[in-house]
Amino acid sequence: MASRADLETAELIHDWNQNGARDRVTPEVELLDETLRDGLQNPSVRMPTVPEKVRILELMHQIGVNYAVLGLPSISQRSFQECLRLCKEVQAKNLGLNLVVSGRTLVSDVEPIIDLSQRAGMKLTAYLFVGTSPIRALAEDWDLEQIRRYSVQAIELAVRGGLSTTYVAEDASRARPEVLADLFRLAVEHGASRICLCDTVGHVTPDGVRNLVQFTRDVVQGTNPSIGIDWHGHNDRGMALINTLTALEAGANRAHTTALGIGERAGNCPTELVLLNWKLAGSLGGRDLSELLEYCRVVAAVTGWQIPVNYPLVGRDAFRTATGVHASAIIKAEAKGRAWLADRVYSSVPAGSFGRNQEICVGYMS
Repeated sequence: MASRADLETAELIHDWNQNGARDRVTPEVELLDETLRDGLQNPSVRMPTVPEKVRILELMHQIGVNYAVLGLPSISQRSFQECLRLCKEVQAKNLGLNLVVSGRTLVSDVEPIIDLSQRAGMKLTAYLFVGTSPIRALAEDWDLEQIRRYSVQAIELAVRGGLSTTYVAEDASRARPEVLADLFRLAVEHGASRICLCDTVGHVTPDGVRNLVQFTRDVVQGTNPSIGIDWHGHNDRGMALINTLTALEAGANRAHTTALGIGERAGNCPTELVLLNWKLAGSLGGRDLSELLEYCRVVAAVTGWQIPVNYPLVGRDAFRTATGVHASAIIKAEAKGRAWLADRVYSSVPAGSFGRNQEICVGYMS
């Protein structure tokens, strides 16, 4: 039976978003948080301490993140030891997170991941990446046979080492279809359980996302229909969020995000905005997002990240108004004794659902 709030929403707000739209999220759709790996590659952030990273992992667990990326253990002994400490902390705190570590499709990167898994006493997921576009191959002096050979060696070693393995196609959004098809089939045949599509430089539009995801689904369907598809998007054209939502609608079933969208250049897809949109689409049911603001605030604090004042949900001005007509409507709604109405009359995002309040200020436009 529909709740009173649902009935009230239907009476007062005609939702064009729902007419003929498919559910964006199903129980099979998962969230992989890259804050502690891709996010920290932003040149303007401060590197958090291990205890600060543990706190972020705790908050990831509380907001419902499925997979958390710890870093690249192969790049240094310090990175390896830090990943090991994080594994042990997650175990000790019994956090419901699947832990991921990244590496290149090189034997020298896979060996430390296997060692890490054994020393931590837990099964890890390895995300092994290689550039797949012709422009990247030219810059690196790679040829396809070299990429194929390294990919097979790395995947086979990871699988033998007991790692759940995802083949990550860097710059897939600018790669040639025949190359992707060849590499995807090769990866699946040698034991990869998932394919990750990377829009590494934020190149695609939603049309490109649909084309690439559908193409990948068609390729893996003929090899192994159970293969999962990840989407990893960047924000260079300001489309990381819409592209991620589009990828899931098109058939990807794991989305990569970072807190506040931090990451290289213009950043990644923001974790909190994916969850916000899923919540408003009615796809999260009763999932508790009460710690979502804290997750964002902690990440901002420990990385030295400045949240723009107009940033959705988290920004200082996200629910503030000083404009006469807007403020007047909110005040009139409050005078009716209807907090629900006041929270929605001039906001598509109900502040109270996310631990915020509508704020009325006096300004030049009041």
